[in-house]
Amino acid sequence: MTRAWNFSAGPAALPEPVLRRAQAELLEWNGSGASVMELSHRGKRFMELAAEAEASLRRLLGVPSGYKVLFLQGGATQQFALVPMNLAGPGDHADYIVTGHWGEKAVREAAPYIDARIAATSESDHYLKLPDRDTWRLSPGASYVHYTTNETIHGVEFHDIPDVGDVPLVADMSSNILSEPLDVSRFGLIYAGAQKNIGPSGFVVMIVRDDLLARAGRPMAKIFRYAEHAANDSMLNTPNTWGWYLAKLTFDWLEEQGGLAAMGEHNARKATTLYDAIDGSGGFYRSPVEVSARSRMNVPFTLHDSALDAAFLAESEKAGLLALKGHKAVGGMRASIYNAVPQEAVDVLVKFMRDFATRHG
Repeated sequence: MTRAWNFSAGPAALPEPVLRRAQAELLEWNGSGASVMELSHRGKRFMELAAEAEASLRRLLGVPSGYKVLFLQGGATQQFALVPMNLAGPGDHADYIVTGHWGEKAVREAAPYIDARIAATSESDHYLKLPDRDTWRLSPGASYVHYTTNETIHGVEFHDIPDVGDVPLVADMSSNILSEPLDVSRFGLIYAGAQKNIGPSGFVVMIVRDDLLARAGRPMAKIFRYAEHAANDSMLNTPNTWGWYLAKLTFDWLEEQGGLAAMGEHNARKATTLYDAIDGSGGFYRSPVEVSARSRMNVPFTLHDSALDAAFLAESEKAGLLALKGHKAVGGMRASIYNAVPQEAVDVLVKFMRDFATRHG
């Protein structure tokens, strides 16, 4: 069997060693006589796995004391509503920094529960850059400031942590969490859908400061309340045990690679390789994103003649390069090069791009 190079934006490539270990353990895990998917989440073996997964994530990110780590069901989109429900009460307001599709959606989903104010946006620039900091209009008394650290569709990424003063900073890190070292202490709450850099879809990792769990929020079912999940070690109801297991294997793999410092260097090399190929193509390929805002995880690009798009996609897939079609909102191409995508995959893609340009230029 030959595996293709997978550039999918999500669900995305998983580390091959993780997949092979999961394959080997699928029918019988850890001396249990059963698959991890068949075991009770309250059994000793799985409880140990859950504790080990949290410990590994805390080591990788250097999560300080005073923060809870939650492993939740659903996806990041669900948190667009649950964040305001948990961190603010009726009549409160929060500031949103909008830099693309997911930031827009976060505002829309929050609106029924809070006065969601757009404090900064790059919409007028078609989300091809980040809004200049001197245009940000953060409001006094905000319950939190929310932003998306990396926009997968438009391919823009924050390369620093915004200073928002004493207001809790909330970050959707679904597409770049664990891609480089991070100062968790700068945040009030971090959440991330797993299907980019952690594991399968339907699973969410959250890191939340203890004092925010104590906020009253509003009346809601226990299943929606972060504090209830924290009090029950993320087992308020039956969790996604398969997702939790794969996340733990991914954390183990990251530690084996040398941690997030090594992963950050790995990701920087991949991104540089691909952007250099685009910028050095003599205009055959173009990156529309302002250089300072370019994402290391998602690289959208266009061909000089869109009439060649269909041929590029057909030939790339035939060459074993998957999921390079850009999102329908922006068109063109997109290569998602998350942690699990190796340098070799990017090198193969770049060689194909150069060969294609030679043949069709």
